[in-house]
Amino acid sequence: METLESTVVDNEQDFMPILGTDYVELYVSNAKQAAHFYRSAFGFKAHAYAGLETGLTDRESYVVIQDRIRLVLTSPLHSDTEMGRHIDKHGDGVKVIALWVEDAKYAYDEAVSRGADSYFEPITESDEHGEVVRSGIHTYGETVHVFVERKNYNGSFLPGYKEWTSHYNPEPIGLKYVDHMVGNVELGAMNTWVKWYEDVLGFKQILSFDDKDISTEFTALMSKVMSNGNGRIKFPINEPAAGLKKSQIDEYIDFYEGAGVQHVAVATDDIINTVTSLKNRGIEFITVPSTYYDILEERVGKIDEPIDKLKELGILVDRDDEGYLLQIFTRTLQARPTMFFEIIQRKGATSFGKGNFKALFEAIEREQELRGTL
Repeated sequence: METLESTVVDNEQDFMPILGTDYVELYVSNAKQAAHFYRSAFGFKAHAYAGLETGLTDRESYVVIQDRIRLVLTSPLHSDTEMGRHIDKHGDGVKVIALWVEDAKYAYDEAVSRGADSYFEPITESDEHGEVVRSGIHTYGETVHVFVERKNYNGSFLPGYKEWTSHYNPEPIGLKYVDHMVGNVELGAMNTWVKWYEDVLGFKQILSFDDKDISTEFTALMSKVMSNGNGRIKFPINEPAAGLKKSQIDEYIDFYEGAGVQHVAVATDDIINTVTSLKNRGIEFITVPSTYYDILEERVGKIDEPIDKLKELGILVDRDDEGYLLQIFTRTLQARPTMFFEIIQRKGATSFGKGNFKALFEAIEREQELRGTL
């Protein structure tokens, strides 16, 4: 059964203050093409670049931005590399969830002392714009967290990157910031990682859903939502639950070949405009039956948006004690049925759309059936 708890940890016990999401780095097979895709389809802007022209000989990275969202798209430049093996095993997907902190050495020391495995020790990188301190730890699967301290830096991104200017700059579509990021883990591993985030990073569980909340006739999953002290970082963690057929979590783990980031939820202040722009640029979304909207107002009460427009676009609505939210999910963005994006607009609501779970799961099952993986 769903449980809702306080969303803010006592500051005195928040031993690792996190200021926000610094960047999300995806390992991809072709960074140049991926950067073009995210600019053309999602309205990101060219921002920074690192590669052969900046002295890197093993990889290249393109940084694209929209408001407070920074995506780093990275590819290897040679065969037989650790990055290449990661892409070969998992396909394109999130490797690094970078967390903006005041003190990267302190964050690293605290995390390692509390049980984290080191990804890399604190390093100081500098250029004419100042210096950045970074450090890293491992989390579920092959995903890592990198702590980024940039209070002494006024460059565009990081030392080692140069400004990337382009004559091609599509209009942004209103994306604002990363609302949350969802991790899928293997059966029986959810509570292990919940405890890890509690012990290592000082997060608190603010929501939980069991297989009665998130299920259909055929599939189910369980989920717990972890949040840091100021509520700026939220990581739902999913694991599969027993069902008659293979759930979306099982499918993800089969094709990603392990635990990893299932989706990135990005916030907008005008979901109708954002989704309209995305559809016009070729992004496809998971759709629910039109009957979902027949009793929408009866279920969620009065809302500001015209229901016929929400129906046309396939946007879902749910309400909690604080307000309501609107959300929609893209289809997977790469060949494997793994990572996708959620577009979300919060109008007071602090939850994650429990009332939409059944309709959403049935829609995902229809996608799985088409792929032959249900």
